[in-house]
Amino acid sequence: MNRPKDAPARSTAKFSGLALGSRGFPAVVLTAVGLALAGHGVAKPVTVADLLANAPAADWRTPDPENTLYMDLDKGRVVIELAARVAPQHVANLRTLARAHYFDGLAIIRVQDNYVVQWADPDHHRPVPAGVHPSVELTAAAGADARFEPLAEHDVYASQVGFLDGFPAARDPHSHQVWLAHCYGMVGAGRDDPPESDGTELYAVIGNAPRQLDRNVALLGRVIKGMELLSSLPRGSGEMGFYLPAEPVTPIRSVRIAADVPAAERSPLEVLRTDSATFRAVLEQRRTRHEAWFQVSPDRIDLCNIPLPVRAIPGANP
Repeated sequence: MNRPKDAPARSTAKFSGLALGSRGFPAVVLTAVGLALAGHGVAKPVTVADLLANAPAADWRTPDPENTLYMDLDKGRVVIELAARVAPQHVANLRTLARAHYFDGLAIIRVQDNYVVQWADPDHHRPVPAGVHPSVELTAAAGADARFEPLAEHDVYASQVGFLDGFPAARDPHSHQVWLAHCYGMVGAGRDDPPESDGTELYAVIGNAPRQLDRNVALLGRVIKGMELLSSLPRGSGEMGFYLPAEPVTPIRSVRIAADVPAAERSPLEVLRTDSATFRAVLEQRRTRHEAWFQVSPDRIDLCNIPLPVRAIPGANP
């Protein structure tokens, strides 16, 4: 069966084709469009895999090791890219916490179905190191508006959505305020009723995008590898998904800044630039679905339904 990879059916087919139109993507991005099915002479729909395989090296970027967090669990590593230009104080706090080994030996304490995974010191017995300063960073700092990359679409939570520094974001065109969006895999800092937080209680979104939290909690990054290690954890039986005392928790071996990890032990990853021609082509491929399986093409895309392509650096040891 020729079903797209993201269709709700058993299939090994790749993502659907890109409709050529008036959007004017550079030819280098669409080299796969001219491919023909062997022996048939029929134009082969371009796939996301085609687009990424033909993407120039300049369309990929390597996350800054100073802004990359490794959370090592018994079953593997969760890699989190930090939004240092959006939540600079929270990212600075995380660097201090990681370098003081604050999270080492703690555990994931909450897994709420279709919502979040949370890790923290639940009893607040562990002293917070000097240099951690609670902050209110519910929106991006002034100047972020100039870096915002809008999509043509909007949604019920914001009149403009798009990307900021590679992260899903929204914007108010009247106030020019920009903020990160609670899409799947985004990481935020838990807080109580006061709006400030210090990054000692972190969560990752594992369900349908809880966009009602936008501008109410400081988002500071996103999981770029190892999301399955979080989303597949047993759900907590307590209120709001917290684990009850009798339930086993998932221990955290260590949380480290990638820059502090020997080069041979780092996770060599590249992320597709959201300001690249390849990414714009991927967006269009996701908007317009023209392969035979689709009866209706949506011709639009939702901010939180845009997977950010991440790959191992070609030739690097995994």
